[in-house]
Amino acid sequence: MSGLSQPHRRQLLGGAAALAAGGLAGFAAPHRAPNIVVVLADDLGYGDLGSYGGRLIRTPHLDRMAREGARLTDFYACANICTPSRAGLLTGRYPIRTGLAHEVIQPNDSRGLPAGEVTIAEALRPDYATALVGKWHLGHVEPHWPPTRHGFDLFFGLPYSHDMKPLGLFTAGPGVELTREDVDMARLTQRFFDRGLAFIDEQKARPFFLMLALTAPHIPLDPHPDYAGRSPAAAYGDVVEEVDAGVGRLFAHLRKLGLDRDTLVVFTSDNGPWFEGSAGPLRDRKGGQGWDGGYRTPLIARWPGVIPAGLTSDAIGMNIDLLPTLLTAAGKPLPANVELDGRDLTQVLTRRRAPSPHEELVLFNNEQVAAIRTQRWKYVARAYYRGFNVPLGSRGDLLFDISADPSEAYNLASANPGVVAEMTARLKRAQALYEPMGVAAKAAAPTPPR
Repeated sequence: MSGLSQPHRRQLLGGAAALAAGGLAGFAAPHRAPNIVVVLADDLGYGDLGSYGGRLIRTPHLDRMAREGARLTDFYACANICTPSRAGLLTGRYPIRTGLAHEVIQPNDSRGLPAGEVTIAEALRPDYATALVGKWHLGHVEPHWPPTRHGFDLFFGLPYSHDMKPLGLFTAGPGVELTREDVDMARLTQRFFDRGLAFIDEQKARPFFLMLALTAPHIPLDPHPDYAGRSPAAAYGDVVEEVDAGVGRLFAHLRKLGLDRDTLVVFTSDNGPWFEGSAGPLRDRKGGQGWDGGYRTPLIARWPGVIPAGLTSDAIGMNIDLLPTLLTAAGKPLPANVELDGRDLTQVLTRRRAPSPHEELVLFNNEQVAAIRTQRWKYVARAYYRGFNVPLGSRGDLLFDISADPSEAYNLASANPGVVAEMTARLKRAQALYEPMGVAAKAAAPTPPR
């Protein structure tokens, strides 16, 4: 494989050509552009859902969604923490390109998503009504705030995580100045679903894009009174079960309005579980660099009559793929003059055993390349140990066969020198391409003489 930027250029040209040629191949052309709903959980574990092997938390609605749609088993967030993951999801680009790869935005930060970045919402307008209901966490001061500056017609939600202060629940939209109200933590998930369903009611006559960016099950855990004490997994299970019930409400509402078959619904999480929740068989958790438990998340997609029921795929994918995939579903072109890292997952979601469009996925910890994943292999370059950020290459190569060992327990480097050579070459190319883009690297670069 040649330099890493070449596949991205091919994707830009190929994606545009496919759309120009009527590129809904895979997504059968509907009688109208589909509505699109993305439900994004916050810190949900790979193993929390029944459809992903969970046994303690009851998730009947999400499990039914998986039976009626597609379930991806090897799907990744582009970061192991919140802000960079959300930046990548909305832009289709590794967050190191947007200046948001380093840590999460704090209440005293002035950083945010640059105005020049094209989000899913912006790419869908003006044909779609767009709303972000829930958590933003991509900048809470001008010019990054509010999200209506980034293509959303409506915003109802929080500026950042609900464990940060000061905290308020904000509304912005057509004819509405930015308003603030106090937050009732125990009823926050309910309010997000209520406002999301109201947006669907308001826009049911035209295509809409709704991003429901929930705060659950991120800590602190404040179960709704109707769910408190019900789950065998205690408070964490209570809030996940409320999320599941909200998804059930969403599907019931779409059916009531006759929009069920016209709506593509995607469910995923921004990263792996933090202090609670299950990473399933995966190693490590949110914030743990290099290992899958911080990055791999559920991805369930449902679109009756278009996505085959019961499809399960182990093709590798990432949340940066949502932008090109959703634009394909909507029949919209990719953003012009934008170098995307995401690829179109249409074939993966509609054809059984379709291969991934990715040759590799790059996993970042802040602004450093922490691991490389191909379809079969994973090369881990960095990990934390007792507070140290350890470059593992100096201690020997770490190579895992993810198809046989998803827990990354057994290092096969000594038995596969050829694979090690290939994967280290991929790692070095990724480091050379991406790491100089980092804010820290740019700050450290010498100033050229004038």
